[in-house]
Amino acid sequence: MELTNGTAVQEFILLGFGMDQKKQFLLFAFFIILYVLTLVENSTIITVVLIDNQLRQLPMYILLSNFSWLEICYVTTSIPRLLYNLATQNQVISFHACFLQFYLLFSLGTTEFFFLSAMALDRYLAICHPLRYQNIMSPHSCYILVTICWILGFLGYITPVVLISKLSFCGPNIIDHFLCDLVPLLSVACPPLGKAPLICQIIVHILFLSNVLFVMLSYGTVIYTLMKSPSKGNSRKGFNTISMHLLVVTIFYSTVGAMYVIPVGESYLKINKTITLFYTAIIPFLNPLIYCLRNDQVKEALHKLLAEISGLIKTPITV
Repeated sequence: MELTNGTAVQEFILLGFGMDQKKQFLLFAFFIILYVLTLVENSTIITVVLIDNQLRQLPMYILLSNFSWLEICYVTTSIPRLLYNLATQNQVISFHACFLQFYLLFSLGTTEFFFLSAMALDRYLAICHPLRYQNIMSPHSCYILVTICWILGFLGYITPVVLISKLSFCGPNIIDHFLCDLVPLLSVACPPLGKAPLICQIIVHILFLSNVLFVMLSYGTVIYTLMKSPSKGNSRKGFNTISMHLLVVTIFYSTVGAMYVIPVGESYLKINKTITLFYTAIIPFLNPLIYCLRNDQVKEALHKLLAEISGLIKTPITV
């Protein structure tokens, strides 16, 4: 990790979006509103599931509440740092802070892969094996599945982060991005890079494609089962249940998948920034809305919670 003058790299400079001060202020206002709304939405889902006796025993909502907590962690890994850069114009990030953000961002993203697979598995078992569903997906089994998702997510990206952190960074130490991402970090590393980029790409592709294939197989089987169902009512109910899941999966995987098909060129970094911004900031904001949009149980529990809060506010305090 040596600069051209022989001094060790202690920090990187995140260029961000390269806009004038007025546009940066507008971006700051937009992202702080988006961040607060994302925290409120996901915290509301967690609260509703925890206080509702029925929902907190159902596997789908155990997974959903943990998924919401994951989204809070995921958006907090990138947006507060972006807000700090926009507000202070201080674009310097230390070497260790950069790689910590890099590790957390990709580990949480990988954990999201596994959570989407777990939720697909839950819907597959509920619709394709309803008689065995309660025995297989008991609350205890569901919490074990949640733990496995978190562990696999954080183990999956240790090797790439260690390999890249061991590369030589000899300057310039300027990262053309608003966060510490894989491609921008590799672009400022000094040759020879060895096998690190290849190993990183292999691991990323394995984690991504294996989860995509599992989700596609699970939902494909579910759709086939629903189409064969003689009961139109059950079929319609099943499609309503998985439609929101499919929308979340489609948005997330298509966005992340787009990163692998962008041709490397002059416009690559601009497109990379836009896509990264979408899946680190916009998707965590959209997901709670999508999951609750047509979910009657969540809406009913939320109305009950709001009614209780309203009752507490209106109740006079007696001494």
